[in-house]
Amino acid sequence: MSGHTDDGGDGRLAAQGEVAVARLAIDSGDLAHAAEHLGDAILADPQLPELHEALAELCAAAGGPAAARGLFPLDGQVYLGTVACRAHVEAAAGDWDAAVGLLASAVQYEPARPWAHAAWLAREDLPGLVDPDAVAQAVARATGALPDPLPAGLAEAVRPFHDFAQAVLARHTDHVLLLAMASGLTRRLGDTVRAVELAERAHRLAPGYLPAVMLGNALRSAGRPERALDVWEAELERAAPDRDDSSGYLAVDVAELYGALGRPAEGLPWLDRVLAVEPDHPKAGPARYGLRHALDGDPAHLLGLADHHRAHPEHGYAQELLERLSRREPWLGLVSGATEATVNVLHQVLAEPGATRDTEIDCTASTLEPPSSVLAVRLALPRATVGYQAVGEPDPRLPLTEPTTRIWAWDGTDPRPAVAPPAPRSAELVRATAEVFWPTVPAAYDHAVRLAGLPLDDLLGVLVHPPMPREDELGRALLAHQPELWVRAVQVFACLGIAHHRTDQPWEGSERRRVLRDLLLGPEDWVVEAAGFALVAIGWTEPRTRADVAALLQQRLHHDARARHTRVVTILRSLSALVLAAPWMSDEDRALARRLTAREDAADAGAAAQSAAQPAGAEPATGEADRAAERAEGAAAGKEPRPGRLRRLFGRG
Repeated sequence: MSGHTDDGGDGRLAAQGEVAVARLAIDSGDLAHAAEHLGDAILADPQLPELHEALAELCAAAGGPAAARGLFPLDGQVYLGTVACRAHVEAAAGDWDAAVGLLASAVQYEPARPWAHAAWLAREDLPGLVDPDAVAQAVARATGALPDPLPAGLAEAVRPFHDFAQAVLARHTDHVLLLAMASGLTRRLGDTVRAVELAERAHRLAPGYLPAVMLGNALRSAGRPERALDVWEAELERAAPDRDDSSGYLAVDVAELYGALGRPAEGLPWLDRVLAVEPDHPKAGPARYGLRHALDGDPAHLLGLADHHRAHPEHGYAQELLERLSRREPWLGLVSGATEATVNVLHQVLAEPGATRDTEIDCTASTLEPPSSVLAVRLALPRATVGYQAVGEPDPRLPLTEPTTRIWAWDGTDPRPAVAPPAPRSAELVRATAEVFWPTVPAAYDHAVRLAGLPLDDLLGVLVHPPMPREDELGRALLAHQPELWVRAVQVFACLGIAHHRTDQPWEGSERRRVLRDLLLGPEDWVVEAAGFALVAIGWTEPRTRADVAALLQQRLHHDARARHTRVVTILRSLSALVLAAPWMSDEDRALARRLTAREDAADAGAAAQSAAQPAGAEPATGEADRAAERAEGAAAGKEPRPGRLRRLFGRG
């Protein structure tokens, strides 16, 4: 079925125009042409009175509604407007079962349209003129694609169809299929008490798969999940998966309901039971990854979902679960945040009343921080200056290995870009592509393919010359409150663009590998994280690269873990999250990443507790880890401020 809609405010005007053309065609005898225009009109405004008048005129010109059926054929690729018009023609012809069924098809395809607001559907005598079997099938068709529960707009569009079904049910109170299907529609409209009542009656009259499924769904929506489990498990015992293929889906529902109740371990045996009979069940395998993730939170199960979907692209549930479990998780579904003191001060300035892009800020940090943090400050506050008093050891300005790709240079402690800005068209394409959020890691990788044709020099240039955020609601919010997230998003997608550079070259020895390796092992900066994410994304989508990606990430992780003994490493938490997002890393490296994360969390909690305990205006106390870092960095100069602590001076431009 195909179709289009006019969602603008001029739908009625468009419909009136189509009706006018249709009437001209009727007058000239071109009835097929008239039918096409009425199909367009009903899409634009299904309730337009002139449309229904013209439809009656068309039927009359064709020799009556029965003869007019042929003007709205239902074979081949069917147009939505054709289906909707044919429903009204069938109603005019008195074939009520066909009319209701076609109306249900229109609701199924595009439920937001007021298809059910048809005068004939509200006829008081109609419930006595239809076959309850046909109505039950129509309700099933209309309901299957509806969300649960229905949002207010959809509920208003669908409610007349629900009221009609209830009126039919009042005449056929023991019709099991209609009871079950009506329960589903009633549930979606929010009347869970009535939904349970209908499903319980169906289940009493004819215990079996469909009534049990609908009763369990109604009970779950009514806040009675334990009772739903009782109903479903009893049905599964009655019809074991090896005797009834459909019960495999019910077993998945049981397993996932246990997961929703915080008892995933109790759900796993149900999935194992299904998989033992049907190893390629389209939902049981993905659901098992989901429950195992609920047990331990290990991203390995999310990678399993991605690999499953790659092997079985027809199993859309794996993708659906992966998106749900990746949502708002650092690196899995969004760019990881920044922790630099420079960024913290930036947030404070932007939160002050009257702050504008002309606000001046003069920051002096005790210890050098990633140079990209300066990009974030100057993106929001172009008149800002940032300075550093000292450089920790090991020197964060030095790459881990001698690179062929350099994007930063330093004048003492002042960073500056070592590459030229990108061409304006390249910068604009990156600006249009970069995202703070993404559905999944593979989705982020795929989204960046549009950058594959950009020159490598431009992709490197945008890393240190980021464009302004897009002029949309999110872009304005980022610039006003968290500009660092935009800088990091630009860097992430530029590196993903590099990941798509010259993919005709074998991975080993490729230019994309060389550049991403140089960036990952380069000076300590947010670009390290961006390159790391691009490598992780390559590993997610190209399993043969995983061992190499693991070796590169291991080198960076171990270096930064050692550096943390003598100074603050602001990217360490995020880098650890990247390692955990690469489940093919060794158990030892993943354990190290978890320990480092826990250590950073503990340090943050300790600092917060100490700060809260200080009298107003007092200097925050320094923890043991910070004292060690201070001694290592500045013993000869006397007591040095805590690494990352800054001074700031404000002015108004």
